[in-house]
Amino acid sequence: MDLALLRTFVTVHRAGSFTRAAALLGLSQPAVTSQIRTLERQLGRPLFLRQARGVTPTTIGDELAHRAAPHLDALVEIAESGLDDDSSSRTLYLAGPPEFTTERVLPALTGLTGDDGQGLTLRVSFGTAEETLEGLSCGRHDLAISTTRPRGALLSATPLCDEEHVLVAAPRWAERIGADTVRLKGAPALDDLPVVEVHESLPFVSRYWASVFDCAPAATGTVIVPDLRAVLSCASAGAGLAVLPRYLCARALEQGAVVTLLDPVVPPLRTYFLVVRTGTLALPHVARAHEWLRHAATAWC
Repeated sequence: MDLALLRTFVTVHRAGSFTRAAALLGLSQPAVTSQIRTLERQLGRPLFLRQARGVTPTTIGDELAHRAAPHLDALVEIAESGLDDDSSSRTLYLAGPPEFTTERVLPALTGLTGDDGQGLTLRVSFGTAEETLEGLSCGRHDLAISTTRPRGALLSATPLCDEEHVLVAAPRWAERIGADTVRLKGAPALDDLPVVEVHESLPFVSRYWASVFDCAPAATGTVIVPDLRAVLSCASAGAGLAVLPRYLCARALEQGAVVTLLDPVVPPLRTYFLVVRTGTLALPHVARAHEWLRHAATAWC
């Protein structure tokens, strides 16, 4: 079986599209289509189901990708690094949400970039879960941090950690409401407070209200800023209430810049996943970063 055909096949399987695969391989789309048809004729089985938007692997296609991808990745690793080079010096292309990646992931990975012989080089991109997973699928990233678990066989996800969400505000807002009022009255006690959020849809506040109060928030956003660190700054300055990950506001809580308005018995949680293209954990630099983060995350929960 021609290795070039297998490489094209694995690229299409990961990209989910002949067009995206052609761009990754530097080939024309007709050339990619021709190679896949040749491989299908050799195997006597269809490997993909053609759809309006991309392709979906058949059962035999998934099985072939699962068996072939790790070996092809290992061959690419040898070809790109050279027999005499240290594979630990490879560049890792990482993507994730800006706040969690900045506060948690990057400090943990610096242990692989120092002068202790690890020698990993990092290139980091920020984006939404949809953006980072799309970039990972297309080969722009090696490793993604996502709050969404991807579907299908193209990407492989490992739970990393859970973050607790807390309802906070500056002390003056807590004093205005009064101690225990939120606990006794629930969501209506908060209806008149201004809200600081990352988007007009109030994703964090809505998720908290649904989980804790079993209802939707009545308020609208007073300050909308697309970064949780800015949300914390605004809340600390008294702009209104906010729902934030505990890891992000822990210091502000310790210093009294913000206080919790409610401590539910079961706080809302959100799970982060480590996501790679299926088979790429055979690459040493991806595997080391993946394992390093999994170990670091045991202290984050």
